Amino acid sequence: MFKRTLVTSALPYANGPLHLGHLAGAYLPADLFVRYRRLKNDDIVFICGSDEHGVPITIAAEKEGVSPQKIVDQYHELNKETFEKFGISFDFFGRTSSKTHHETSQGMFKNLYDKGIFKQKTEEQYYDEERSMFLPDRYVKGECPVCGFDEAYGDQCEKCGSSLSPTELKNPVSVLSGSKPIRKETTHWYIPLGDLQPELEKWLDTKDYWKNNVLGQVKSWLKEGLVDRAVTRDLTWGVEVPLEGAEGKVLYVWFDAPIGYISATKEWAELQGDAEKWKTYWQDDETQLIHFIGKDNIVFHCIMFPAMLQAHGNYILPDNVPSNEFLNLEGRKLSTSRGWAVWLHKYLEEFDGDLMRYALSTTLPENKDSDFSWKDFQTRINTELADVLGNFINRTFTFMHRFFDGDLPALSNPTEADLNALKAITEAKEKISERYERYQFKEAVNETMNLARAGNKYFTDKEPWKTRKTNIEDCGNTLHVCAQLVAALSTLFDPIIPNKMKTLREQLNLSTPISWNAVTEEMLLAGHTFKEADILFNKIEDEVIEAQIEKLRASDASTEETEKNYEPLKEQVEFEDFTKLDLRTGTVIEAEELKKSKKLLKLTVDLGFEQRTILSGIKEYYSADEVKGRNVVIVANLKPRKMMGIFSEGMILMAEDDEGKLFFLSSDAEPGLLIS
Repeated sequence: MFKRTLVTSALPYANGPLHLGHLAGAYLPADLFVRYRRLKNDDIVFICGSDEHGVPITIAAEKEGVSPQKIVDQYHELNKETFEKFGISFDFFGRTSSKTHHETSQGMFKNLYDKGIFKQKTEEQYYDEERSMFLPDRYVKGECPVCGFDEAYGDQCEKCGSSLSPTELKNPVSVLSGSKPIRKETTHWYIPLGDLQPELEKWLDTKDYWKNNVLGQVKSWLKEGLVDRAVTRDLTWGVEVPLEGAEGKVLYVWFDAPIGYISATKEWAELQGDAEKWKTYWQDDETQLIHFIGKDNIVFHCIMFPAMLQAHGNYILPDNVPSNEFLNLEGRKLSTSRGWAVWLHKYLEEFDGDLMRYALSTTLPENKDSDFSWKDFQTRINTELADVLGNFINRTFTFMHRFFDGDLPALSNPTEADLNALKAITEAKEKISERYERYQFKEAVNETMNLARAGNKYFTDKEPWKTRKTNIEDCGNTLHVCAQLVAALSTLFDPIIPNKMKTLREQLNLSTPISWNAVTEEMLLAGHTFKEADILFNKIEDEVIEAQIEKLRASDASTEETEKNYEPLKEQVEFEDFTKLDLRTGTVIEAEELKKSKKLLKLTVDLGFEQRTILSGIKEYYSADEVKGRNVVIVANLKPRKMMGIFSEGMILMAEDDEGKLFFLSSDAEPGLLIS
């Protein structure tokens, strides 16, 4: 049993504003959990901050013609304010450009360096002579050696998904100057993850209670075997490498960013008046460390950061990493470059933050990708917050003032229905608690709303508008029970819609939040006076939602006339050319992710007469589990091609829409049949 808990959320890059995907991935789930645990009076600290180093920052600065510091200052403040307005209740929101962070990161590096953990390697990298600087991977473009795409970056081809190194590109050019770079020797330090893997695996073997999506990705990396990974790079923006002769080198952002959790905790401790207090949360085995992240950060938080901490030796390791999958928008993948996003600071100009907190909480991508739509947002607010919760609260307050002058009547000779309704409070609290403890936040929200539904049904079944004339005692009992339910809901809903529940408690004449443990059947005493209540949730009209949908469409850079969305027909071919293709039906019997590729899945396809290994660039749209068992059509006589060190023996045929989303072509025929 842990004495205290430290919760972190992935550090957002300070190179742009936040959108809905950010909120659904790492921040809202963490805040739901933290607020719940605070209501239980647990010792819990919630840490986050801006990730202000790395190539994305320098690229943004280059585009705007300003310094990296100006970029991070701008977006740090914007995102911090956005989080506050959405009620994300960090105890401290730091930044990795701070002096404390630089010192902490350098201290981590020096500790591992002095222990002889790192490997030093000298190798050739691209160098821009016009800019007099080594080029990070993303600063080199060229032709992909796998698919021939001529705009591939030095770390990955955005078209085929192949993981690359800059030296593999054909006809490379510098993104900065447009000139052809030269190769020049440079020295860097690497952390030998392969050497650290055995100890890391021993620890990971104890985490069989982690979410399947997390364990699946981790096991995939371990199965392929960990390799050396650079912890330094040639850049001027970042944490300087604390070694003589390492001028012009900084710590790789993947290495210094998670250390931001530690440095931010240090800064938090200083504000508490106890500069050493951070050690209690990072170096005491009785502290539970939980990282809330999106699935693109699983490897860093479950393999790389723990490996660093293990190698150091003086830090606790995460007890859990409840990662979420991705949130789609209106049935499509979020794309900030295309403008297909709902920006949080823009949303707040027109809506209350609590409304989005609730709607998003009901559709979190906890185990698989989920979808946000404005119509569903409207439905959630109108039919659940307004018609269920808001209606129940309003009916209770209205009848209390109309028939009992705003004073809570005593419970006298209650019926079985009255007692069962009160009993539902404790039962619901236990169910909700269980869901929060298991990181099942959608279920927690649903169970909370179910109690409001039960209250509404009870109110309707008891018909106090009738019993006020025929049995005033029964009418009083009904209002007493409903008031206790409303008081309970003011706490049980607090993690989800905290600002609205603060208003509700003011109307209930409760000056402070009621703790989770104090939610019982007798929270309010007879004679308790209710204030006059205002409507908590107003319905959202259709035209308001249509305006949001139209705004989204207008910002979509890919939107064109329908006839322009189709790829033009290719040149005509002779029938004999077509007959050269051997198209076969098949079934995917095995599928696994390739850890070094963002787009490729390794598939084993049964053709009836044999099995083939095929690498397919569909990882962004389909998980390995979703692909397994699918009927597919393949080009069976395509010359094998080596990718990622694996020979791909064919091609899966897919249809691609104008957004780049892929759809399977399939046949119900048995595997191996020729398509003609």
